Amino acid sequence: MTYIEIPTRAEQILQVLRQHGFEAYVVGGCVRDSVLRRQPGDWDITTSATPQQVKALFERTVDTGIEHGTVTVLMDHEPFEVTTYRIDGIYEDCRHPREVRFTSSLREDLRRRDFTINAMAYSHETGLVDEFGGLEDMRNRVIRCVGDPRERFSEDALRMMRAVRFAAQLGFTLEARTREAIREMAGSLTHISAERIQTELVKLLVSPHPHWIRLAYECGITAVIMPEFDRIMVQRQNNPHHAYTTGEHTLIALQNIPSDRVLRLTMLFHDMGKPDVFTTDETGRDHFRGHAAYSEKIARRIMENLRFDNATVRTVCNLVRNHSWYPKLTGWDVRACAFQMGPELFDSFLLVKRADIKAHHPDVIQEKLDYLKEVRHIWEDIRLHSDCLSLQELQLSGRDLIADGMKPGPAIGGLLQRLLEDVLRFPEHNERGFLLEESRRLRMQADG
Repeated sequence: MTYIEIPTRAEQILQVLRQHGFEAYVVGGCVRDSVLRRQPGDWDITTSATPQQVKALFERTVDTGIEHGTVTVLMDHEPFEVTTYRIDGIYEDCRHPREVRFTSSLREDLRRRDFTINAMAYSHETGLVDEFGGLEDMRNRVIRCVGDPRERFSEDALRMMRAVRFAAQLGFTLEARTREAIREMAGSLTHISAERIQTELVKLLVSPHPHWIRLAYECGITAVIMPEFDRIMVQRQNNPHHAYTTGEHTLIALQNIPSDRVLRLTMLFHDMGKPDVFTTDETGRDHFRGHAAYSEKIARRIMENLRFDNATVRTVCNLVRNHSWYPKLTGWDVRACAFQMGPELFDSFLLVKRADIKAHHPDVIQEKLDYLKEVRHIWEDIRLHSDCLSLQELQLSGRDLIADGMKPGPAIGGLLQRLLEDVLRFPEHNERGFLLEESRRLRMQADG
């Protein structure tokens, strides 16, 4: 018999509802994750009590979705969503039912849910309620819709992305009918908001199997939400540095970088500009000169269309733009590289380089990793000695120049930039006295 350890506050809500004659269970993702021995993020509750009856039983509630039967109950400031058993009406926008009807049947409530692994309920008194084979599907590591997959996906088209995302998170496969329905209906994702698509895409990318975005490609999802990905999946790379298509290279790179939102997005986009610059020379060797700049433009366009926040767009685009930079093995070149992208991003840059290299041709990987190891050693030495890498770290400011008799204006910025270029090359020059003397020399030189 399946036993689930329910958190104390969630159990208190179940007990209050039951003591007043209502059915009550934890339901959905928390049951699935508990059975899989994963830590649930939220504990949702389903009950035969109506929203008004729930509100009458608890001191602190919030009407978070009361039109759909959901009330948030606050227990010691911790929120729990409590939703009345319901049957959804006709869906008109591939997302929302036109109306919902409350029901006294737990089975009817579970029947409206997306996948069998999410359609289980549990209470200590009743045990596991599994009307649609969710437990068996978990044993078989399968994502399967409850009932007719076409009906489920017509209700909410985003469920198609959720199916792929759950497969990537859990390492499951898609049941055949579910997969076929996605291939037939992927076009309806055009009805889904950019924000919801973004959320599912990121969850897939930060999952243990980010390369399973291939499944989204095979099911026709990326052709709708990100056709640029489909282009790189068929872009050849007849080049000594590569052994795979651009898309296969990207999938391997995704597997070789930490599960971080920015880093995974960077690897997804880093070579998307290659089809735009693809050329072949007289020997049959393929080239992709300038692809980083084109990839940055594509990354920016996709992320803005999917409503990513500005900070994420800036950071990802910065890393994409600079990912193909191979600084020389000198302190000057590494400092210049760090200055160009921002020293706070250089550690991320090294991770991006490593993931990119590990997806290259096997014959060149080790040599490039050895090179990258040397770059890291130089970088560690730079940080150890606190070398100046920005205008903020320069030991001379605009105020110092004005105090030394220089007139305010744009010339000050230009002079500071020249001083910084010198310090990047010769870090020992970052000393106020030296910089002041050097600024005077440069000013005299400019005055003729």
